Amino acid sequence: MERPRVLLVNWRDTGHPEGGGSERYVERMAEGLARAGYRVEIQCAAYPGATAGEWRDGVRYRRRGNKFGVYAHALRAIRRARADLVVDVQNGMPFFARLVAGCPVLVLVHHVHKEQWISALGETLGRIGWWIESRLAPWLFRGCSYVTVSEVTKAELAELGIGRERVTVVPNGLDAPPPCTSERDREPTLVAVSRLVPHKRIEHAIDVVAQLARRWPSLRLEVVGQGPWEEVLREHAASRGVADRVVLHGWVDEQAKHEILARSWLHLCPSVKEGWGIVIMEAAAHGVPSVAYRAAGGVTESIVEGRTGLLADGFDDFTAQVDGLLADGLRRAEMGLAGVERAGKYSWDASAGQFESLVRDVAGRPVPRPRTLVPYRVPELAQQPDGGGRVEVLAASAHGDGGGAAGARHAERHA
Repeated sequence: MERPRVLLVNWRDTGHPEGGGSERYVERMAEGLARAGYRVEIQCAAYPGATAGEWRDGVRYRRRGNKFGVYAHALRAIRRARADLVVDVQNGMPFFARLVAGCPVLVLVHHVHKEQWISALGETLGRIGWWIESRLAPWLFRGCSYVTVSEVTKAELAELGIGRERVTVVPNGLDAPPPCTSERDREPTLVAVSRLVPHKRIEHAIDVVAQLARRWPSLRLEVVGQGPWEEVLREHAASRGVADRVVLHGWVDEQAKHEILARSWLHLCPSVKEGWGIVIMEAAAHGVPSVAYRAAGGVTESIVEGRTGLLADGFDDFTAQVDGLLADGLRRAEMGLAGVERAGKYSWDASAGQFESLVRDVAGRPVPRPRTLVPYRVPELAQQPDGGGRVEVLAASAHGDGGGAAGARHAERHA
């Protein structure tokens, strides 16, 4: 029996300079499908330094077009694919997969973008974008199944006329944090981990530091992440007189990110909108409470208000919540313990299992044989079949594993 084929069309992958939590979710779900026995491809945009294609963790990546051209390339890939299911990842703008797909389409929505359209594109284009997301897309995908990461987004989709019975919630997972050498800093330290783009509103985190500077003379903010807004934020910190208190780290690797989280007192998430907020749970895993805006949506589920963090209504309240937690070490510690306990309940394996079950139902295909994927450098593992499943050798990734064309061709035949 030929393995079912799934094509996911997405704006970016995690290697993209603007990639973030939503891209990580897509890739983890794709990897889970590959392990479960599916043939999986991700079609996404190209970017400087990236190859046009690669195999990674059993998933085939194809990168074509820029942030706008990616849509035309995706439609071409959908039309040509012999897929059993297409996952249209709707980051505000859908890929219109239903127009050309010869198979069922599953729509993945992390959150509704209403508040972001005008700030990102201006008044005229923003209104057009919101009309596409709120009117055209629900009509085009009428009858299609949807998947999202939170009950909040499920309710927002219902407001757009998408029946609740068609929407399945598959939450984000979480990796166990790596061992860290950092200890909680002696001085009050805030952290914000985010793409540096306007709707993440890292300016608010900087403004909090400016507001509390007199009360907390040694207060500082560490910002982890990259994006086109970095210079704007640097200038904003200078204009508020706190440039010496704000560290813009840019991109850091996973270990460095976790070291910074581990030494922080509080994590700030001032974003306009979040489908969930993976970094909130990453901070919680280190015993670091978060403060976010209630209106951001999915953060009302990733934060258990009053137990693992606080939700604010407006900037003044946001600042007051931060100030209160900085001053109350016992409450911070209690929230930190509750956060560690809650973070331990989430895993990518569990979420990928739920996603695979949904894919199987929507595609109408039988359960494929699971696959055990091993690195190409340890072929001896391929002699160890696991429970009747299939052991396959992976090609080296484009992220520096080496291995040559022969290994890549070998993996391509099996993936």
